[in-house]
Amino acid sequence: MSENAMWYVVHTYSGYENSVAAAIMKAAENRRMQDLIQEVNIPMETIVEHTDQGDKAVERKVFPGYVLVKMVLTDESWHLVRNCRGCTGFVGTGGKAIPLTEQEVLDLGVERREYTVGFDLGDTVRIIDGPFEGFLGTVDELDPARDSVRLIVSMFNRETPVDLELDQVEPVKED
Repeated sequence: MSENAMWYVVHTYSGYENSVAAAIMKAAENRRMQDLIQEVNIPMETIVEHTDQGDKAVERKVFPGYVLVKMVLTDESWHLVRNCRGCTGFVGTGGKAIPLTEQEVLDLGVERREYTVGFDLGDTVRIIDGPFEGFLGTVDELDPARDSVRLIVSMFNRETPVDLELDQVEPVKED
């Protein structure tokens, strides 16, 4: 069942995001529907506010009035979410819930892809995707938390730094 679970956006009354998220999870638990409604997320960001007392880190909602729900969409799960107090409906057309695309989920930071990095600083890797596909480069910086790698690639007899995502490179197999 979890292969069919997708992320949906639920519209709520402003300021009710936390109570709607808690109500959805509680209702799913009470009705034993955790296999259908798997996760609820409220995207948050940390910003620095400048006050008279100095700088202060504050968490705020990225999309006030919206909650993300990872669920298998059935009539039961739709009604459970739709009838929670504070929920005004799913984001979609004609009352039909439309799931987020995989790229939208990654861009929102709701789910992270995890890669096993088979190389380290100073290793030679091959670029397998993008405009530099087929080039070899030396790993200069590696940041798995940000899903990025900086390579030094030789182009036109010059060393050029190139920033890529981890899934765009592979280690060179030495025979």
